[in-house]
Amino acid sequence: MSRPTVHDVARVANVSLSTVDRVLNGRTGVRAATEERVRTAMKQLGYERDIMAANLSRKRNYNIHFVIPDGPNSFMRNLAAELETHAQVALRDRTEISVSLVPPFDGRGLAAALRRAREAKVDGVVMVATESAEVRQAVLELRAAGIQVVTLVSDLSASARGHFVGIDNVAAGRTAAGLLGRFCQARPGRIAIVAGSMLVRDHVERRLGFEQVMHADFPTLEVLAPVEGGDEAARVDRLLTDVLQAYPDVVGVYSLGGGNRGLRKALDRIDAADRPRVVVHELTEQSRTALQDGVFDAVLQQDIHKEVTSALVIMRNLIEAVPTDPRTGLIHTEIFLRDNLP
Repeated sequence: MSRPTVHDVARVANVSLSTVDRVLNGRTGVRAATEERVRTAMKQLGYERDIMAANLSRKRNYNIHFVIPDGPNSFMRNLAAELETHAQVALRDRTEISVSLVPPFDGRGLAAALRRAREAKVDGVVMVATESAEVRQAVLELRAAGIQVVTLVSDLSASARGHFVGIDNVAAGRTAAGLLGRFCQARPGRIAIVAGSMLVRDHVERRLGFEQVMHADFPTLEVLAPVEGGDEAARVDRLLTDVLQAYPDVVGVYSLGGGNRGLRKALDRIDAADRPRVVVHELTEQSRTALQDGVFDAVLQQDIHKEVTSALVIMRNLIEAVPTDPRTGLIHTEIFLRDNLP
């Protein structure tokens, strides 16, 4: 079946092609009732505008700026590499991608980067968010300047951002609990949680989902308060070692994201028969090796390529005022064990 065209929309809405064009491009001169008829026809037909073709014809360029954390986190380094790859391809679609790196979990540094993007007059900003009143204010200032904002991987609550791209982090936490609870349920004891920082919403939501399932389905397992390692290997190693020494009955560890090098170092000091079961996020070189070695039991993965691709599509839609399904940008969570590694 061929894709519906503007001719189909005009026919179903009983309007001229020029009227459809005005509605698509947000131009004046169309009555509200007529515009509603056109949009209803588009929805009925499943019409989706080919923004790239439209922009090529009118020489429209996009300038989209990404703000992501710097530092040792392997996932974020992979994200930076993915953006570099996309930047070369996106030029063919008249899209220029630029990237700023900011210290992880630093709301003030992130807000400063957002204000620099506003001064640069970019078309849109995609950011890995840190929960901060200053960041929310910077997002408001971007929107007031007509600059669209999309959050990536970690959302920003109660903000003016236009869309979020990433996994359902509450569901991911629930999935982690289901796995770890089943791994550990024959060994009553405690569960340790390792976080990068509780200032990022993805970690907060993962913890929420995790604790919901642990309390409901695995009441013999006590969940400890998270330790925050800041994605620093030495710090995670020290903090987790302290927890394991203070609570010898820890039977499971859930890492909300980052710091897997330090996690591995702390666990390597424990005899294999006595090690806790471990669930972490992000399939990186370190977590893959730990899975293969039997130190980690499961890895929850989000597809970076799909996240970047979705963020660019959604950002172009926001810039062009094209309606976007709220579910667009929701990335599927994959589960990897040693037996199904790609």
